[in-house]
Amino acid sequence: MPVAPNGMLRRLPLLLALCATPALAQDDEGSAEAAPSSLDGVGRITVGAGYRLTSNATLYDSWYGAKGPGAGLERAPESSGAPVGALTFAYAVTDLVELGIDLFGTTQNLRLTEAVGDGTTVSRKVTTLAYGALVGLRFQGVLDIGPQGLVPFAGVLTGPAVISSKREGSGLQENVGQAWVGALGATLRLSSKWGITAEYRLMFLRGPVESPNTTTAPGPFSFSSGGSWFSLGVTYTFPPDPSRPLPTF
Repeated sequence: MPVAPNGMLRRLPLLLALCATPALAQDDEGSAEAAPSSLDGVGRITVGAGYRLTSNATLYDSWYGAKGPGAGLERAPESSGAPVGALTFAYAVTDLVELGIDLFGTTQNLRLTEAVGDGTTVSRKVTTLAYGALVGLRFQGVLDIGPQGLVPFAGVLTGPAVISSKREGSGLQENVGQAWVGALGATLRLSSKWGITAEYRLMFLRGPVESPNTTTAPGPFSFSSGGSWFSLGVTYTFPPDPSRPLPTF
């Protein structure tokens, strides 16, 4: 049974606490190790999940406008957001600059009203999906806050994304677009290797919606999978030097 976005959000603190348990259960040797004060050469993996707030006013205005398939009809309720997930692989090329690859995915259900052949109106579900990969730079530093320091960052990312929609009773609409993202966040380091990351992203990404009648309402119509993304995640950090000596033969 699918979990509602609000239910997923209520479970996030528990999930993050379980994922962060290894940081709090290290052996004596690991817990005594301090996180590096310089970020040069440090790598990380962050697994995050959260929620995005997205306005689709542009889609609804055109759909219910004078030349849209819903002209003169009552608007269906708008969905304000949806769950999101992201996986980040990053490496600090200098003490201040981090190069990263982000994989992301999000889905959302919209509703649009349209007239059918017998003169009645129906509200059809439109299922949307977007996923892709981003490459970008984050500028970061270390503040003496928390158990092992706080690492604030800000960055710009871009990359290809597959974005699609399926209107109830019709075919799949899909294209590949370019996503543009501005990111702002921070990682609270709980130990030398583990931390909790909070991140805000402002994303720009649009995809197609099929018109029920391309003759009277050709469109084009498009929806947004961008907007404001809020996420919490668990970060595992790789130190700049190997933690164990290489085997000799």
